[in-house]
Amino acid sequence: MLSVIEKLLVLQDRDRKIQRVETELNNIDPERNALQEKAKAALSGHEAAKTRAKQIESDRKNLELEVEAKKKLIEKYSLQQFETKKNEEYRALAHEIEGCKAAIFKIEDQQLELMEKAEAAAREVAAAAKVSGDLVKTVESQIKALGDRETSLKRQLEELRSDHERLVAAVDESPRARYDRLRRTKGGTALVGIEHGVCGGCHMKMPMATILAVQGDQEIVGCPNCGRILYHTSDMDLTQSD
Repeated sequence: MLSVIEKLLVLQDRDRKIQRVETELNNIDPERNALQEKAKAALSGHEAAKTRAKQIESDRKNLELEVEAKKKLIEKYSLQQFETKKNEEYRALAHEIEGCKAAIFKIEDQQLELMEKAEAAAREVAAAAKVSGDLVKTVESQIKALGDRETSLKRQLEELRSDHERLVAAVDESPRARYDRLRRTKGGTALVGIEHGVCGGCHMKMPMATILAVQGDQEIVGCPNCGRILYHTSDMDLTQSD
């Protein structure tokens, strides 16, 4: 194998590792944000359940106040009945008293409904508290793991970049420029193996002249179809398959 091909393969391997680590690092923040939003949604659900429970309790207290107000009216109308001497006024007060009693009866039905809703709301609050509590713990653990992973990836990236310039400088300018151009246009893969007469990049069958040129190890040979630089190793079979 040509020395320049060997150097480019080392450089390509290093560039691929750097790209992989950079991609993983770029995904850390979105993952962390997604976890934080997940925890926030669970906490919001718990707060919403507590708000509903508080509203039910507020409605229940308001009904109690209404009952007390109606009872006071009944006391007031009863006293007025006792004091009045007019039958018509007495009957009007009696009608008001009956109206208050009917209203109290109706309010008591509403109170029963609210009691059932309050019990259901309390269960909902307890369930939401458990879900949010468990989820927050899980998210905190996952975020910590992400932080540890981020630290590890940054260390890896620093190590990978440490002698990248040396690897780049080891390749002559012309083949390096060709390599850089191919990496930009071919998804990061500039060099590919050729085996069974097929390009490892575009998977097209190679002309015999190209195969022989690769086998000769005298020059840099590009795939006539995709342009990637071709290479072979001793464990690759250059024979064309049927």
